[in-house]
Amino acid sequence: MLKWIMKLIIGLGNPEEKYKNTRHNLGQKIILDYVRAIHESPFKNYPKLSAQLTECKGGPMCPTDKKTIIAISTEYMNNSGISIKKIADYFKISPKDIYIIHDDLDLEVGDYKIQFDRGAAGHNGIKSTIDHLGTKAFNRIRVGVGKPTDSTPIEDYVLRTFTSQEKETIELISKKVITEIENLTK
Repeated sequence: MLKWIMKLIIGLGNPEEKYKNTRHNLGQKIILDYVRAIHESPFKNYPKLSAQLTECKGGPMCPTDKKTIIAISTEYMNNSGISIKKIADYFKISPKDIYIIHDDLDLEVGDYKIQFDRGAAGHNGIKSTIDHLGTKAFNRIRVGVGKPTDSTPIEDYVLRTFTSQEKETIELISKKVITEIENLTK
């Protein structure tokens, strides 16, 4: 009998359309781009889980002995842990099998880091996740959005869209991040 190993890959952001292309929604953008380009199943809304989900059905991210849920949170960034906890509980996914993609001010646009069992480092979506899961022992894919070069407050900066040059860089980095996730979830 085949024993399933459950994985969750989730992108963080804010749910409203006005936030769609902002720096803070980079995690969701990467997930949505992946599903559009490679995956065949559309997202379905699951209000009880505070998320939109699709299930991986084969391909590099979905070997036959694993079941991978791909999600975007429908909670606001600062409450992301609510949806992550609901999904993890519903599908009985261990925190070590959760991969969270999110924006990171400490990395330049075009840079990313993959880390496990780390603190929030000031990111409110990750802080919410740690609070709700009761652990920091999950995987983070931190994708750089840079810091403001002027006096713009951080909370305003993360709600700005990328410049056209940054958008090109983000397209390239998105593909690299997806490849990294595919390798991690094999």
